[in-house]
Amino acid sequence: MAAAKLMDFDKALELFEPVLGFEVHVELNTNTKMFSDAPNPANELYHAAEPNTLIAPVDLGLPGSLPVVNETAIRSSISLGLALGCSIAESSRFARKNYFYPDLGKNYQISQYDEPIAFEGSVEVELEDGTIVQVPIERAHMEEDAGKLTHMGGSTGRIQGAEYSLVDYNRAGVPLVEIVTKTIFGTEHRAPEVAKAYVAAIRDIVRGLGISEARLERGNLRCDANVSLRPRGAEKLGTRTETKNVNSMRSVERAVRYEIQRQAQILADGGTITQETRHWHEDTGTTSPGRPKSDADDYRYFPEPDLLPVEPAAELIEELRAALPEQPVARRRRLMAEWGFTDLEFQDVRNGGLVEVVEATVAAGATPATARKWWTGEITRLANAQERDATELVSPENVAALQKLVDAGTLTDKLARQVLEGVIAGEGTPQEVVDARGLAVVSDDGALIAAIDEALAAQPDILAKIKDGKVQAAGAVIGAVMKAMKGQADAARVRELVLERAAQ
Repeated sequence: MAAAKLMDFDKALELFEPVLGFEVHVELNTNTKMFSDAPNPANELYHAAEPNTLIAPVDLGLPGSLPVVNETAIRSSISLGLALGCSIAESSRFARKNYFYPDLGKNYQISQYDEPIAFEGSVEVELEDGTIVQVPIERAHMEEDAGKLTHMGGSTGRIQGAEYSLVDYNRAGVPLVEIVTKTIFGTEHRAPEVAKAYVAAIRDIVRGLGISEARLERGNLRCDANVSLRPRGAEKLGTRTETKNVNSMRSVERAVRYEIQRQAQILADGGTITQETRHWHEDTGTTSPGRPKSDADDYRYFPEPDLLPVEPAAELIEELRAALPEQPVARRRRLMAEWGFTDLEFQDVRNGGLVEVVEATVAAGATPATARKWWTGEITRLANAQERDATELVSPENVAALQKLVDAGTLTDKLARQVLEGVIAGEGTPQEVVDARGLAVVSDDGALIAAIDEALAAQPDILAKIKDGKVQAAGAVIGAVMKAMKGQADAARVRELVLERAAQ
């Protein structure tokens, strides 16, 4: 397929107004599925499970099996609705969304249609420069996830060119909340940035509530980005496309920018936009056509006859409202002030998804500056090298314990990095790694002086140079001592002793 022609982004914004909308699916971390007692384990266990082992008759759509609503999913959905500023419905109803799902055995999805559990809200979204954008929320409704298809025999892993597909129902029936925005106007040149910031805001809200791991790369959080353009001065909205299941915040930003440029060029050339779903390709930074986008009527929604309406008690709603955590924007500003970080320093932490672990590391005894240094520096570097999430590698408690050994003079920064690698490799706590590997700093002045004298004997002119005021010459001795001590000496202390030796 030939590459689409793209209009320059700034030129596109001169001619057209971008109009956005988002549908974000949040996978809830309940112990069991939405309508069955099949297990819904955490990420690591889920990905390690054999296909079609985390299932129950309801998930397979077997005759005679009946759904039962997961109470924890209801509570989580209400909490999320409240955190989004939504009203909670006195009565909401499940519906059947009829659509051919090869990976959902019933061939319909139990969802909510015209009677969602939460409606009419607003999310405060903070852009990188501190600008606040209010994103209006139309609804948040409960539903079940579909299973997963694995396409076999092709070269790309996609259905195109595949010889056959395998169905794994492990994910079928996992509880979801779908958050649907109203139409978003006025974002202009910042449309891609608003898209990224909105998904980040939803992630932060969900994590703050503790109802989902909210990791895009694992599918706990999935974003469908709707983009349309209308000519400047026009009232009628343009035809929208829906880019499906974008799996990173950066990709959401890129996908929105790409669709603006692609659609602008088509419209400028006199073409029309097809209302359709589109697939995002991370490797090429492009979208490609999916299927024509169906309207609600095409799904033939009707009330789910096997489930009663959900009618939460007012007391339950108020209990969950009282338990809501601090809003993400207010929390970030409080933490940034408490930690004394600049905007750029805090942005590094936030962009890495590290606010929670830095906070936990500070609570475990590290200073904010050292916690930030470890998480955004060496830990992130090691995580990137292993293609893992930084928060998976090491606990905040072990990071704080490692820094305490540095503060106590037991370790240099260089030695601490070796200890960190040992902790990540599963060799124990920082102290246990130090003991096992013998990595503690040599603090015996007698041993250091002996190494200094040996280095000076090998370089007899160095001492004279230091005595003549050429203090920088001490670097050669310090280097030799550090090498002899295998890096387990405190360079600052070695320098002090060299200068004391020269002063004698």
